Amino acid sequence: MAIRKVGVIGAGLMGHGIAQVAAQGGCDVVVCETQQGFLDKGLERIDKSLAKLAEKAKEKGQAFDAAAVRARIRGTLAKTDLADCDLVVEAIVEDLDVKKKLFAELGAIVKKDGIFASNTSSFPIAEMAAVSGRADRFVGLHFFNPVQLMKLVEVVRTDKTNEDVVAQARAFGEACGKSPITCKDTPGFVVNRLLVPYMADAMKLAERGDASIPDIDTAMKLGCGYPMGPFELTDYVGLDTTLSILEGWVKRYPNEPAFQIPKLLSGLVKEGKLGRKSGQGFYTWQGDKRV
Repeated sequence: MAIRKVGVIGAGLMGHGIAQVAAQGGCDVVVCETQQGFLDKGLERIDKSLAKLAEKAKEKGQAFDAAAVRARIRGTLAKTDLADCDLVVEAIVEDLDVKKKLFAELGAIVKKDGIFASNTSSFPIAEMAAVSGRADRFVGLHFFNPVQLMKLVEVVRTDKTNEDVVAQARAFGEACGKSPITCKDTPGFVVNRLLVPYMADAMKLAERGDASIPDIDTAMKLGCGYPMGPFELTDYVGLDTTLSILEGWVKRYPNEPAFQIPKLLSGLVKEGKLGRKSGQGFYTWQGDKRV
């Protein structure tokens, strides 16, 4: 079965991007939201993104048919409109109970050979698969922000995932213009399993007074060639998001030293300093720019 029709649940930061790249890959896409306002905002983001791509293509003397891509995307508030989708990707709030409730509901709606996927960055795929009624047709499809630009997608398999489903998920990722990698259902998959403890270790380094926050960032940028240091990156990702990931891991794996929560991180989140999104984190931000 080739993936030709895709459902995306959630039109937010990640969902609208997944819907767009799926349509750019030639799929018909149904974007499902809970409220019309959320849906309109997501579709507006897609329109703006496609307009930018068309303008850039024009500047390079290339062709990009934004209208054709947009015509393959439609919005809905009814989950029943996802019934005939070959693939349904969940991109809603990072709350495991909410996700599990959604997949239990989708299991009774979507055709039996449809594939389910979660875009979660940290929750166990197997727990969502278990309630879906089709654990053998369930994968993680972890895209990265911004979806339209980042080339990676992590395809996460559980012990019960059918290998043909993994192959179809990888093919879908490639159709979206991504480079898919495959991994087991392990905490944080590949990127976040390495990245989040790295950011937490940097905070512990600063807490001990071993080096200042700006100096640690400079060291990692110039010493390792990273585009951002760990503190700037945490600001960009969101301190609350980083804390949420660590809290989930600590709850499930209390004896893993790499998952300890820095006091610096939890303290800033309590103060409402969430990074770029709030204008203040480890640094001060104006929009997407550090000041």
